[in-house]
Amino acid sequence: MTTEAAIDSGVDSAKPSPAKSKRAGIVEAAVRIKKVSKHFGMKVAVDDLTMYVPTGMVYGLIGPNGAGKTTTFSMLAGYLAPSEGQVEILGFAPTNVDALRGKLGVLPQDAMLPASDTVGEFLVHMARLQGIPRVKAMSKSREALEEVEGKDWWKVRCGALSHGMAKRVALAQALLGDPEVVLLDEPTAGLDPRVAYEVRQLIKSRKGRCTLVVSSHNLQELEEICDAAAILDRGKLVASGTIAELTSSTEEVHFRVAPPLTPPGAKIPLDLVRGIPIVKLAEYDDLRGELAVHFDRDKADAETVIESVLRVLLDQRVRISGVSKGRGLEQRVMDLT
Repeated sequence: MTTEAAIDSGVDSAKPSPAKSKRAGIVEAAVRIKKVSKHFGMKVAVDDLTMYVPTGMVYGLIGPNGAGKTTTFSMLAGYLAPSEGQVEILGFAPTNVDALRGKLGVLPQDAMLPASDTVGEFLVHMARLQGIPRVKAMSKSREALEEVEGKDWWKVRCGALSHGMAKRVALAQALLGDPEVVLLDEPTAGLDPRVAYEVRQLIKSRKGRCTLVVSSHNLQELEEICDAAAILDRGKLVASGTIAELTSSTEEVHFRVAPPLTPPGAKIPLDLVRGIPIVKLAEYDDLRGELAVHFDRDKADAETVIESVLRVLLDQRVRISGVSKGRGLEQRVMDLT
């Protein structure tokens, strides 16, 4: 699981915290949140949150409206200060602009671009703010724009961009100079399916090159692109772990049964399925037409379980319309929030 039991304390705005690894000074956890709460008057938006994101991961922030995702994201970006607790990026407080310049990229959900600036002017200006030398600012800006497939927009004024184009330009500024940590808030919101797909592929291409924290309501998208995630509800952390852990894809297999069962009146052969040595538990949901099979991942993998159960079901002439590993991230979130 990716919730850390004990995190080094004492974030210093001028010096990196002891989160630094002894091996070549690498920060093992790119993002750390320790016992963080955020209050707005009497309202508690984030409540005693502790989590960390290992370096190089694509990590999702998940939860319904009011779960605390946006507040957590804003504290990571340095837009808000926690009421209690500590937040650090690469061993520094997010408000330490000098220490994080060029190392942290941020895409806010509703980023507004300067309408009168050309795309090139905007990106070069942002590159300079990131600490990129003047002689490299233009080339780095062009590289970032090309990465989001917008190289032809250099001289287009930001106010003339479509929503999808503006979103990709904003993403380009977040990627300027290859930052070590990139925070993305709803990166595909409002995009048409093709552009959203392209943005997902871009995020995937960054895996291993940097650490990405993605806040989104699109659970299928997060399941596709993330290595791990944290699920928030009413400001509290209710679950965290790898996507496989959260969806139980290494412990559970679901078989969708296609009616009618043959012969008429036949039942799912639960006793036979439960008799398979590697099966821990088998339950059939008659309303959903779904057989859930639980297994011990230390004794078998999902593919072996699928093979064994399918052999039993097909021998008993049970028609199968689909097989899936785990419950899916969406169902897991519904169960927890």
